[in-house]
Formats: sequence, C-alpha cells, structure tokens
Amino acid sequence: MSARVLLLRGINVGGKNKVPMADLRALLTDLGHTGVSTHLNSGNAIFTPASTTATNETLTVEAEQSVKDRLGLDIGCLVVTHDDLTALIAANPLPEAESEPSRFLVTFLSGPVDPTLFAAIDPTTHLPDRFAAGERAIYQWSPEGVRNSKLTHTYLAKKLNVRVATARNWNTVLALRDKSA
Repeated sequence: MSARVLLLRGINVGGKNKVPMADLRALLTDLGHTGVSTHLNSGNAIFTPASTTATNETLTVEAEQSVKDRLGLDIGCLVVTHDDLTALIAANPLPEAESEPSRFLVTFLSGPVDPTLFAAIDPTTHLPDRFAAGERAIYQWSPEGVRNSKLTHTYLAKKLNVRVATARNWNTVLALRDKSA
C-alpha cells in the first residue's frame, strides 16, 4: 500500500499550536495507521493508511477531527501521496529557484487553483518574489527570503478561496517525497 504524507498547517510556529511530534505519531498510530514517522518539527508525518481504500480526502478529514478531539486544536490538514509529490516536483515551473531551496516554497492547497482567482493576484505587487500556479499548489521563490514575503499561506488561501493552504520549503518537499517512497 502506498504511503501518505500528512501536512498540518501552522503548528509549532511562534509558540502557537504546539504539537509534539511524538503526540502526532501516537495519534496516527492510534488511528490504525502503520509505518508512522515525522519529519522536522513542523507538522509533517509519513504513514501507511489502515485502509487500502482510504482517499486523501477521507484521511484529511480523519486527521483534522482527531487533532481537534485529541489535541484540542482546530487546524487545517492535507494528505498527499508519494505520486502527488513526485508529480508536483516534476511540474516545477520555477526550476531556477531550486538553487535556493530555503527561499523556494510550495504552498499546498486543499483544492485546485482557480485560474481566474490566480490571475487576479498582481505579480508586480509582490516583487522581487516570483510565483506560479500548479494544479493544487503555488510555487513561490522569494530571493530576499520568505520571512518578509507577503505571499503567505493565509494570503493565498484567502485570494484563491481554498479552505487550507500550507507551505513547505523545497528541501522539505524533496525529503517528504523521498521518505514516502
């Protein structure tokens, strides 16, 4: 069975929404998932689903409800497969940004990018940042660093009218692909 990657939005940042990775691993294990591991301290978990028929959507709902019930946090989650990550990496529309992986983000979205909503984001107001849309992701290169960028996951979720948006840097995206193989 194919491993999945769980991405939690906005945990362990600035002292808010603290989730120890041991608690996240225990939560997923208690749900019956196997091979559970975490990557970094920022809400990335790799696991094999308990059910062979589980979809990314059902696993996302299950994770969000379990985090709320068990940890008392109402936070967005997304589940992706190894194949999703492989396709996302192969489709990178900003290959020049790969040379600065800590300044190159992928914002994962809970729904597909609406071309009309994406076109309404004026790129000139975000310079020197460059960004491009994937199917369910925004690729963002911030050559002056991501800390000062206005292209946050919150901003993108609002502009693109998606329920959940959560960003990972390129190094993390590559590591999650490799660990989910």
